[in-house]
Amino acid sequence: MERSKRFEVRSRRPVNLDTFVAEDPDLGLVAMDSPNDPVPSLTLVRGRIVEMDGCDEADFDTIDRYIATHAIDRAMAEEAMATPSLDLARRLVDITTPRIELVRLLSGCTPAKLCQIMSHLNVVEMMMAMQKMRARRTPGNQAHVTNWRENPVLMAADAAEAALRGFDELETTCRVARMAPFNALALLIGSQTGRGGVLTQCAVEEALNLRLGLKGLTTYAETLSVYGTDDSLRDGDDTPWSKGLLASAYASRGIKIRFTSGTGSETLMGYEEGKSMLYLEARCLMLAKGAGAQGVQNGAISCVALTGALPQGVRAILAENLIAAALGLEVASGNDAMSSHSDMRKTAKLMLQFLPGTDFVTSGYSSMPRRDNMFGGGNFDAEDLDDWMAIQRDMRVNAGIFPITEDQAIAVRRLAGKAMQAVFAALGFPAIGDGEIEAAALAYHSDDMPERDLVADIAAAQAFLDGPLTALDVANALDAAGFVDIAANVLAMQRVRVVGDYLQPAAVLDADFVAKSAFSDWNDYLGPGTGYRVEGEAWARLSAIPQQRTAAAMVPLTSGNAGVRLVPRGTATEGNDPTEVVLGLGPAFADGLDRTLCGLTHGEALAAIGEGVAAQGLPLRVVRIHDTADCGLIGWQAARLAGSGIGIGLQSKGTTVITRKGLAPLNNLELFSQAPLLSREAYVQIGANAASHALGRPPMPVPVRVDNMSRLRLIVHAMLMHKREIAAVDASAAAEDLEVLPHA
Repeated sequence: MERSKRFEVRSRRPVNLDTFVAEDPDLGLVAMDSPNDPVPSLTLVRGRIVEMDGCDEADFDTIDRYIATHAIDRAMAEEAMATPSLDLARRLVDITTPRIELVRLLSGCTPAKLCQIMSHLNVVEMMMAMQKMRARRTPGNQAHVTNWRENPVLMAADAAEAALRGFDELETTCRVARMAPFNALALLIGSQTGRGGVLTQCAVEEALNLRLGLKGLTTYAETLSVYGTDDSLRDGDDTPWSKGLLASAYASRGIKIRFTSGTGSETLMGYEEGKSMLYLEARCLMLAKGAGAQGVQNGAISCVALTGALPQGVRAILAENLIAAALGLEVASGNDAMSSHSDMRKTAKLMLQFLPGTDFVTSGYSSMPRRDNMFGGGNFDAEDLDDWMAIQRDMRVNAGIFPITEDQAIAVRRLAGKAMQAVFAALGFPAIGDGEIEAAALAYHSDDMPERDLVADIAAAQAFLDGPLTALDVANALDAAGFVDIAANVLAMQRVRVVGDYLQPAAVLDADFVAKSAFSDWNDYLGPGTGYRVEGEAWARLSAIPQQRTAAAMVPLTSGNAGVRLVPRGTATEGNDPTEVVLGLGPAFADGLDRTLCGLTHGEALAAIGEGVAAQGLPLRVVRIHDTADCGLIGWQAARLAGSGIGIGLQSKGTTVITRKGLAPLNNLELFSQAPLLSREAYVQIGANAASHALGRPPMPVPVRVDNMSRLRLIVHAMLMHKREIAAVDASAAAEDLEVLPHA
């Protein structure tokens, strides 16, 4: 079979490792707008919902019944359901319609009505709506912190670095379930080392999760999964009522709670009933609202590859995030599980939440390398942090991660390790050695850590869980060992649970342990000039990425290491030698700047050109042009001075031209504008070609490397070097003859 070579090459691109499946509504393989989805409807009789989305009350399943009883504001239902869905969609985008009005109105919608509203919005409109509808004014982010070896020292170090980077929440889980108490402890100590007020959780079985919270080791939970069909709930899960009861149990102990759902989960379990993924997710979100949950972790989550395999699957994911926000729920918007082999496709999906901002742009950014991610691999990992921060800087967007320096990272990681060492010693846990602390401070992943006795750690973790020790004992141990600030932060985390302010919708804590929530930091976006803006200290921090350098550091002034001395010999005049080639140098050449963009010293570049001219048996005269920094004009003046009429122009950054007397300044014989692509061999041939032009011989091709990334890599350097060249221009100075001498 004949194949196009281009198609063949593209077939090996990472994106073609992804799975793409055709829609099949009967199998639940449709992201939005399934023909099997119900038409929106609602019938109220004396305040009682007796029909919803085409289903009579007598035929309600448990989810319908729960939604009808607890999730729909019947006082708003008549107005909401009577308002055309297109009108509601336009109000979501309309900058003059405030969020509070929409949350009030949409509280009266049925699941099918919410989906119909979403069907009118494209992704740009959904992003505009999300910017307005997210609960908290200030966007945030959550990190995953795990490691394959279940090493508590490394986990504390990773947690400390993540907290210092600005994550509002940290989540861990376990490879070995019985290590949960130590993982939760490591997360607590590490997070409060990085900065005070970071919320933490350990994603384990719900009863164990609650026990960890009761000990004060965790401060939030999002492991309460809900599904959109009865059969999914009966498949080993609980009823909406039991989920609501469990959510109340957490909240009664001062533990923040989110539910977890996401498009595709019912289809994956085989119980989607032929409905669209978005419709079933809308039911889940109404369950979360009806149960009184503060918010949801949603965005397909672990089903993202299934949803993303379908046409408009990524649009459906954004739609489910927007529905959650429109219902007044805190949104941890996914972007945590691996969604694609393609970096471009992953980033495109991310931008839908990254740019408008959500309460948590990821429901778990993998703060460690993928090997150590016990959540099944992160969509973005420790290797991607610099990219993430560069994009924030590019777009002036706060997506919840702030730059820190390498020294800061090492220091906070080391401090967390020492704090863990002190707590383990004080509470009688297996010892942590100094070598483990240093390894954790510098580690890439858990293979860099010394082996621990996992059996002993598991036994101690179980005893810790079963015994009387709590977070208060941890705070006392830290205080006694001199870690006063960390101890105060751990104690403050217990205090905020008693106060309960962070149980408000979309609440996180700032470094002073003050809750920022939908009540105290409400989203007031109403178009340009309103809402959250990246300004002041936040912008200063986000823009100051460690890779950023000053112009002086990027292109230093001459260090006297140009590799040549150029001694003025008086005003240059027109030569009489018909074989003479003149090389015109820029005003900063070896006098303010030292090297070309390809890395040659000015002495090396000059010597190479001279070698090429000499190889053709002609003399080379070197002059400095003072009154211009333009390469074409430098060469034009050199040609006017040359007895042969052939001149070479050489800027300090290495751009070169060969021209002939009589040609217009912008015309030339040969131009070598890509200075980074030149080499010593290229400059030799440039000199030889200039001599060939003087002799009337045909020139030879100049060897120029192909590097399509050179402009991307060096354009700022080129601009700065040219600015230095311009600064050296003296418009009143005539060209000077130069004597070329070896560097002293």
